[in-house]
Amino acid sequence: MAARANARTDSLLALDTLTLRDRLASGAVRAGELARACISRVAEREGEVQAWAWLDEEHVMAEAARLDALRTSGRPIGPLHGLPVALKDVIDTARIPTENGTALDAGRVPVEDATVVRRLKAAGALIMGKTVTAELAFLHPGKTRNPHDPGHTPGGSSSGSAAAVAAGMVPLALGTQTGGSVIRPAAYCGIVGFKPSFGAIPRTGILQQSPTLDTVGVFATSVEAAALLAETLFCDDPADRSTRPTPPPRLLDTALARAPVRPTLALLPKLPVDPLPDQDTAGAFAELSGLLGEAGFEIALPPMFGDALRQREIINFAEMAKCYYSYERRGRDALSEETLAAIDAGKAIPARDYLSALDWPGILNSALDEIFDRCDAIAMPSTPGAAPKGLASTGPSAFNGLWTLCGTPVVTLPLFAAPNGLPMGLQLIGRRGDDARLLRTARWLGAHLASGQEG
Repeated sequence: MAARANARTDSLLALDTLTLRDRLASGAVRAGELARACISRVAEREGEVQAWAWLDEEHVMAEAARLDALRTSGRPIGPLHGLPVALKDVIDTARIPTENGTALDAGRVPVEDATVVRRLKAAGALIMGKTVTAELAFLHPGKTRNPHDPGHTPGGSSSGSAAAVAAGMVPLALGTQTGGSVIRPAAYCGIVGFKPSFGAIPRTGILQQSPTLDTVGVFATSVEAAALLAETLFCDDPADRSTRPTPPPRLLDTALARAPVRPTLALLPKLPVDPLPDQDTAGAFAELSGLLGEAGFEIALPPMFGDALRQREIINFAEMAKCYYSYERRGRDALSEETLAAIDAGKAIPARDYLSALDWPGILNSALDEIFDRCDAIAMPSTPGAAPKGLASTGPSAFNGLWTLCGTPVVTLPLFAAPNGLPMGLQLIGRRGDDARLLRTARWLGAHLASGQEG
């Protein structure tokens, strides 16, 4: 019996997310059955991976039973009906702990859901639990380990969300990115990570570190699954001034559609600042260039991009000093050296430098527009290399911070592998606001490379 149950769990969790969605909607798979499979996988892998900050089995199964009863009642169900979704533990959940990765928020239980949580529930998603974050979504690592090798970092600060999806504990998860906290852990853990255009997904009810940069992102095992989840979350929210009233996106339909013409990629081997890609990453990227042939052309960014990461840091640290003042006042001694150093650096930034840095996204995007006029997306390595060994650092975010500053949509694909077997990602960057086209290009690239390798 146990062997049969394990086989059923494995077969369920091996299904792609869109297939799961369809079977849940038809009743061929029950929400309770899928929830039980996810819980079994958590029990199997959590001791090694340590992805979860809060998970209550009874609560999950009760919510799954409620969703199953809703479907059998004949009432309408949502587009995410029964699909388990994990939430980074900086996203407020009513009556469920949200502790933001710091002892200063131990025992904190919000009274309201974040906007994204309300939208997930309205779409029928099953909130699986809260995943580990770095302290206050910054650099001091949490307990999570890389599912491919527990001796290596899973990245940060959305470490738990990325690791939970990569370990098969849950098909979908949410994270946030202020520097590289979605794309980097997704690349290190070997899954798809999608950081939408700035302002596409509201941040009300989510820990605020840097209002100019903070962006909600998603983790999945495929581009189409990422599109499905993100589409549910795109909306205008009067409480978040970064959002705008726009027509509902058609991310999934566009991602699944055939491109009217073959996409073209602008290949960016490196940024005009350190670090450089390591030898394995550079070699994989060169091989990709060869496989693309005329579908790709190499570019270099203008020299002014060399100072962009410093401008992003100025914005991040100055706003962090303001947003985290209450934490510093309540318990400076309880904060890590990494967090305190950033807060102190932010205090020392002149207003002139901060206000000047705020002009940079517009300037940089004007330059990028000239590149996007010639291509569908920019392609470059997601990180300088595979996940570094050790758990004291979350890895460098230099390859990601530029795109966070610009507010452009980015998706990372698990296309490469290092000689030690650890995954490495390729990130595609789209024009700001062109999220659907970026996802379609990403799906085309995966299919194009797969067909080439098969041939």
